[in-house]
Amino acid sequence: MVGRFVAGIGVGYAMMIAPVYTADVAPATSRGFLSSFPEIFINIGILLGYVSNYFFAKLPVHLGWRFMLGVGAIPSVCLAIGVLAMPESPRWLVLQGRLGDAFKVLDKTSNTKEEAISRLNDIKRAAGISEDMTDDVIVVPNRKSAGKGVWKDLLVRPTPAVRHILIACLGIHFAQQASGIDAVVLYSPTIFQKAGLKSKNDQLLATVAVGVVKTLFIVVGTCVVDRFGRRALLLTSMGGMFLSLTALGTSLTVIDRNPGHTLKWAIGLSVTTVMTFVAAFSIGAGPVTWVYCSEIFPVRLRAQGASLGVMLNRLMSGIIGMTFLSLSKGLTIGGAFLLFAGVAAAAWVFFFTFLPETRGIPLEEMESLFGSYTANKKKNVTEEGQEVVEKH
Repeated sequence: MVGRFVAGIGVGYAMMIAPVYTADVAPATSRGFLSSFPEIFINIGILLGYVSNYFFAKLPVHLGWRFMLGVGAIPSVCLAIGVLAMPESPRWLVLQGRLGDAFKVLDKTSNTKEEAISRLNDIKRAAGISEDMTDDVIVVPNRKSAGKGVWKDLLVRPTPAVRHILIACLGIHFAQQASGIDAVVLYSPTIFQKAGLKSKNDQLLATVAVGVVKTLFIVVGTCVVDRFGRRALLLTSMGGMFLSLTALGTSLTVIDRNPGHTLKWAIGLSVTTVMTFVAAFSIGAGPVTWVYCSEIFPVRLRAQGASLGVMLNRLMSGIIGMTFLSLSKGLTIGGAFLLFAGVAAAAWVFFFTFLPETRGIPLEEMESLFGSYTANKKKNVTEEGQEVVEKH
C-alpha cells in the first residue's frame, strides 16, 4: 500500500508537469503534436502492461502478480535518468531574470533564430519586461515571489477570461473521465465476459486489442491535432463516444435480458463498440484534453491551473474505478454505459459552447480568446488561429 501511495504521487506529478512543460518548450506550430506525446507514451505503457500481464498470467499465481507490479520499475528508472538531460522551461527562466539561458533553450526548440527571438520577446512582454532589457541576467521589475497571489487570482477574484479558462479546464477534465474511459480500460475482461466471451484467454486477448486500438488512434489524433484543431477533434471524439456508448449499453442490456441465449449479433456489437469507443476517445478526448489545458492558462497561473485540472481528472478516475462494479450491479452493466452516454452528450454540448479554438495561438495571447461564449467569438478565434499558423 505504501508503494502504491508513493507511485500515485509520482504519477500525479508527471501527469501535471509533462504537458505543461512540453507546451512551454514547444513552438506554437507543433505544440499540439508535441504536447500529445505524454498521452501516447502513457498508452504505450498501458499496452505493454496488457501484453506483459497476458504472459505473466501464465506463471504461478505467487510469481505472476509480483512480476506484474515489479516490472513497472524499469520505465521509472529510465525516466529518472532522462529527466537529468532536460532543460528548464524558458518561461520560468524569464521570470527568474535569466534571459540568456531562456534564449538558449528557445534557440534549440525553434525552427529559426528569428523565431526564437520572437518567442523570447513575447514571453518578456507577458512577464512585464521591456524588450530593451537584453542582458543575460536582469532584475525582473515588479517580480512577485513564487506563487504569491496566484490562488487568489485563479479562484477568489478571477477576471472573466480566467474564470472561463478555469471552467473550460475543469469541464474538459471532468468529461474525459466521467464518460467512462477508465471503466473500459480497467474492467475490459469483465465487460467482455458480460458480453459473452467465456474463455479467460479470449477476454485477455480482447483486452490487448483494446490497448492496441487505443494506442494507434492516439497516434492518429496526435498527428492531426495541429492540422484540424483542438475543438474539431474534441467534438468529433465526444460525438463518437456518445454513439459507441449508446450502442454498447443497448447491446449489453439485450444480452443481460436474454440469459441462456447466445446472441451473436449483440456479442459482436458489444466487442465492436468497445473498440470504437476507445478509438473515438483516443483521437480527441484522450490527447487533446492534456494539450488544451496545458496551453490556455496565463503563464503566471499555468502550473496551478493545470494542477487543478489534473486533480479533478484523477479524482474522477478514482471514483469511476471504485464505483463501476457497484454501478453495474445497481443499474446493470448496460445501464452503466447508457449513463456514461448521457455524460458524453452533455460534454459535447459543453465543448461546443465553452471551448474556443486555440490552434496556432502563441501562449502569451491565449487569454484574449476567452471571456466570451458567442459563436462569433469562436469564429474569430478560429480565423485568428489559422492566420498565426499561416504566418509560421
